[in-house]
Amino acid sequence: MDNEVFLFGLTFAEFEDISLKLGLSALIAFMMFIIWNLGKESKAGRYGMLWMFLGLGVGVVGFIAKGVIQKLLGIE
Repeated sequence: MDNEVFLFGLTFAEFEDISLKLGLSALIAFMMFIIWNLGKESKAGRYGMLWMFLGLGVGVVGFIAKGVIQKLLGIE
C-alpha cells in the first residue's frame, strides 16, 4: 500500500510534496504582489518600498532559508 500509484504516476506522498511546494510558491508570489501594490498605492517611493519589502518579506526569506538549510544538512 505504500507504493500505490495515486495520480499521474505519483504516489500520494510525492504528489503531496509537489503540490505543497507549488502552492506555497504561488502564495509567496501573491504576497509579494500585495506588498508591491500596497507600496504603489501609498506612494511610498523607492526607499519606502525597500523597507516594506524588507519588513514584510522577512518571513519569505526565512521560509526559503529553511528549505536551503534542510537540503544542505540532508534533513527531509
